[in-house]
Amino acid sequence: MRETEPKMDLLAIDDFDGELQQLIDWAIRMKNDDGFADSFKPLDGMSIGSIYEKPSTRTRVSFEVGVSKLGGQPLTLLANDIQLGKSESIADTAAVLSRFMDGITYRCFGHSDVQELAKHSSVPVINALSDMHHPCQAAADLMTISEKIDSVKGHVSWVGDGNNVLHDLMLACASLGIDIKYATPIGFEPDADIVSRAVTMASDNGSSIISSNDPIEAVSDAGVVYTDVFVSMGEENLDGKMDAFDGFQINEELVSHADSDYLFMHCLPAHRGEEVTNGVIDSKNSVVFDQAENRMWAQMSLLTRMCNEAAWHTYNELY
Repeated sequence: MRETEPKMDLLAIDDFDGELQQLIDWAIRMKNDDGFADSFKPLDGMSIGSIYEKPSTRTRVSFEVGVSKLGGQPLTLLANDIQLGKSESIADTAAVLSRFMDGITYRCFGHSDVQELAKHSSVPVINALSDMHHPCQAAADLMTISEKIDSVKGHVSWVGDGNNVLHDLMLACASLGIDIKYATPIGFEPDADIVSRAVTMASDNGSSIISSNDPIEAVSDAGVVYTDVFVSMGEENLDGKMDAFDGFQINEELVSHADSDYLFMHCLPAHRGEEVTNGVIDSKNSVVFDQAENRMWAQMSLLTRMCNEAAWHTYNELY
């Protein structure tokens, strides 16, 4: 990252409100440009460090491969590899890594930790997942919807927990003027402050956000049906939580209320037989593996925009 460029951080997807569609369009062009890898290396000479407090499949692989495709050097740092938050403060770790890295991604438990890292880092920081936000997933989700937009009729529907994935899905849909309806069990609603942010954005962009505790209401006439695991990583010992989600499984009966050409989405990994049946996730309507691939392309767009803005604009102008 050039010193003359202001540092950019991505902690929640609305940090790029106003640019999100451009970032998605760029990612789609890159995905479909077979020749870009021969001539376009915006991260050439750069090192991108990725810190993981939680195990990861899609996030780790998509960042490592994506950084390599862009000409950069990925460096993965697992929880036991560094002293982050143990014998060294997050602030000091950020200051040290900034001397070596051109960008940092951080998959953590507490959102305040990625905020602290970004505050003390002099290079761009990407939230690769926290307990409150999952912006890279939302970018991939809206990229997937944009690829299929000609066949999507109706709103985006969420059925399940009011978690970090829903938070950024709401914010992303609101940013792009897409209607969303979500249904969560009583007591498992999304964060009220984030909902308020999303509702304001949606109003500004001519769309709506509707909440309920009724899955059928949320899914009826939906063009997209989305769910996630009911019990997230790190909270497996919550006694009785699963009981609250009785009736919230995405199954063939529930999706019969959606548009016949609906898209089924899930950020993966899926707990088959819990939040979704095999019949739905393996159906012709399912785009879950498109979503998984698009994590890489969306993150490549974000990394280029944040670490080499000039190259990002150049590619947009050329294509």
